[in-house]
Amino acid sequence: MISIPTAEPAPVRRQWPGPGALARLLAAPVGGVLLYLACAPRMLWWLAPVGFALLGLALRGRRRRVGFGLGVLFGLGYFVPLLPWIGIYVGALPWLALAGVQALFLGLGCCAIAAVGRLPGAAFWSATLWVATEALSSRVPFGGFPWGKVAFSQADGPLVHLAALGGSPLVSFAVVLTGFGLASLAPWPTPARGSWATGVACVLVAALLALLGATGWLTTAGPGPPPRTVTVAAVQGSVPRLGLDFNAQRRAVLDNHVHRTLVLADDIASGRVPRPDLVIWPENSSDIDPLRNPDAYAEISNTVDRLGVPLLVGAVLVQPDDVHTTNSALVWQPGAGPTQRDDKRRVQPFGEYLPWRGFFRLLSSYADRAGFFVPGHGPGVVQMAGVPVGVAICWEIAFDDLVNDSVRNGAQLLAVPSNNATFGRSEMTFQQLSMSRLRAVEHDRTVVVAATTGVSAIIGPDGVIVQHTPLFVPAALVGRVSLRSTITLATRLGEGPEWVLTLIGMAALGAALLGRRRRGEVRHETRGDRDD
Repeated sequence: MISIPTAEPAPVRRQWPGPGALARLLAAPVGGVLLYLACAPRMLWWLAPVGFALLGLALRGRRRRVGFGLGVLFGLGYFVPLLPWIGIYVGALPWLALAGVQALFLGLGCCAIAAVGRLPGAAFWSATLWVATEALSSRVPFGGFPWGKVAFSQADGPLVHLAALGGSPLVSFAVVLTGFGLASLAPWPTPARGSWATGVACVLVAALLALLGATGWLTTAGPGPPPRTVTVAAVQGSVPRLGLDFNAQRRAVLDNHVHRTLVLADDIASGRVPRPDLVIWPENSSDIDPLRNPDAYAEISNTVDRLGVPLLVGAVLVQPDDVHTTNSALVWQPGAGPTQRDDKRRVQPFGEYLPWRGFFRLLSSYADRAGFFVPGHGPGVVQMAGVPVGVAICWEIAFDDLVNDSVRNGAQLLAVPSNNATFGRSEMTFQQLSMSRLRAVEHDRTVVVAATTGVSAIIGPDGVIVQHTPLFVPAALVGRVSLRSTITLATRLGEGPEWVLTLIGMAALGAALLGRRRRGEVRHETRGDRDD
């Protein structure tokens, strides 16, 4: 038998991605970084649509699996630099874990966006699916984390005025539509069928909306009598030192706020500042339960009697079981003491309470530092000096439904008591302030922010900061503000715009997946006919 030598197979050469593929891969995380740079404390709102233009280019013509990966990269580029304040005193693990979870949500969203990429008008469907993604991440898990909504990057931009029409979902939609529309205009990496017309249409719609917003034509306030005005004050007492041991400084924090309020009372008596009709203290200004501690009760009562006007006190109240607590705002009346309270309706997981405490205790020694707070169920409104004041305690300002409920329940002024002492000199307080600015526009209400360490601020109904304090110094703000009773379209519709945009996006996704399935069946039948 003669053996015939066979040639050895040629070695398989590993093919590295070309420059174009690498550029597309990098476009996603760079786009996420640009979205982060659009956020406070910077006023670079225009970088947000540029970031989404890069994401749109990266996703063009990609499969769903690749879309998921690119979405995760975009999310990491955004959330990792956005949220380092989470780990200032507890290490990098909670910060990176939260950023990673939020990036996974964006991965799911971009997976869906990649699926609708072949539909006519893909930029529009993509923007609706982004709203659907934000709607999901704002609700799950553990009540959601809406902190990274695109709309919160637009407090200084013209699109913020869309909040009065459709709330934060409509603002996010407009930003993403602008970015994906710009991406449709670019011939790189591969021109898409009809993309030029889609891009022009999207950019023109966004430009028209921006023009209407900038000129104020989108206001929903109808003609009526001039609004009533009141004088409000916000007190920032500051804390002795920063860090997680803030709670160990409870008496000193209360004393700081009492002292700065008494200075305000002296200024009022001497005529240096006008007498306010009501005064707002921050969240946790009295971490000592004043309803159980006679000394704290007496100190606050003496301060209020000296002022002669009602004071909103941020207090931690111990429940009858001596374990659980509420994060509450007490209305303290001169000569009468506390007469009303509003309990925080959405408490913060991994801070104010710890889900799955036994499990997370195994992962971090900081687990037991989480509190045992329970949520309240009130209307989110208290009465002070005849003024219905809506209360959004700290991160409640990030939740669309909570602020909307307060306004629909009659609030003519919004108060945001906040405690940012545990987040150091980070960007957190500025990010939160941009949310308050958007809420002012969304509901046509003045917003008064009182923070333990700053930034405290008085924000007009147009979202402009009228007064503000520096960080980490005792201070007080006093200003004359308008009380509004108008109901914007966004207030009236509530979650309606978000649900409409979400349903449109899901319908488009269903159509894209059904079309893909039918094309697959046709190809299969064609291949079978050839075999026959």
